[in-house]
Amino acid sequence: MKSGTIIFIYLFLISMYSGAQTSYQFQGREIAAGTKAHFLIPIVTGHDSTFIPVTVFNGIRKGKTLGITAGIHGYEYAPIIAAQKLIGTINPRELSGVVIIVQLAGLESFLGRSPYKSPVDGKNLNRTFPGRKDGSNTEKAAHFISEQIISRSDFFCDMHSGDAPEDLMSYGAYYRNSSMKTTSDISKAMAVSLGFDHVVVFNTDGKDYMKKDQASLYCTAEAFKRGIPSIDIECGRLGILEQNKVDMVEDAILRLLTHLNFLTGHDKVVLKSPNVISDRIYTPSSFTGIFYPLRKAGDDVKKGAKLGYLTNYFGEIMQTIYAETDGILLLILGTPPVNKGEDLAVIGKLQRSGSY
Repeated sequence: MKSGTIIFIYLFLISMYSGAQTSYQFQGREIAAGTKAHFLIPIVTGHDSTFIPVTVFNGIRKGKTLGITAGIHGYEYAPIIAAQKLIGTINPRELSGVVIIVQLAGLESFLGRSPYKSPVDGKNLNRTFPGRKDGSNTEKAAHFISEQIISRSDFFCDMHSGDAPEDLMSYGAYYRNSSMKTTSDISKAMAVSLGFDHVVVFNTDGKDYMKKDQASLYCTAEAFKRGIPSIDIECGRLGILEQNKVDMVEDAILRLLTHLNFLTGHDKVVLKSPNVISDRIYTPSSFTGIFYPLRKAGDDVKKGAKLGYLTNYFGEIMQTIYAETDGILLLILGTPPVNKGEDLAVIGKLQRSGSY
């Protein structure tokens, strides 16, 4: 046997048994170990078309796959810009495994400056999962994310912030189900690793969207329903771009990558235990009109505290809302317009402080 052949076999065996990463296939392209690649995924429906920008980081060492989505709601800017920053922050030559970031899932909503829904088909992407291969643009986007991102993931994170009317406090969240203890426990540890002061528990016991014959509706619920440890980030408010919120999201993802052993060479910062929010109380509007908030997101409130009031178009008070329980104000509408049935405020009930 020639010496060159022996050397080749020797190097090949070293790579096989040393944990070195191989190339990664995505959308018909090969991504070499230690590199990243960008994709524009076309979404075409009749005469309408859009696309989904995706970045894939293939690490230098073998490992798991983390799927991340930003811009499920295109008016939620902090996670979208944080995802842009992560293109330069995540070095694939320092990475184990694969990280797939959907940079902007709801491009039509983003470009149309449209809260919640696509201005093209009027659908809310985060109420559309698992989507349809032959559906509208939004349904096709959900189908692509379900089948080409979530299905490839060992862990999953969906990043959100407060949409245009929502004054929202920042927190991490995880999905939990009593029949999926291991997946729930991994999700919990992931949410804690993000470094936020508060962690919200999304308890899915008894939820229709967890049934096999029912649509999952939510992006993260689709992942969790498939048995994938799944978390949410909520960071940012009122559809505005604040640099400190962008930095918080970026830092949270780097903490998550370190916790899951995707990154080495980064200090595992010891974090204090977050406050756990085990239940959420929603206060809907009884009328359509103009809302005047008297508190802001993140405020501690006592039962009976006045949170705001709703008037008709002549300034006459139609409804006054009060805190229905002690807790922390996760969300309150921060802009005047309100429609009947919309949630004016959401209070989180603390499970216990300084522990999880």
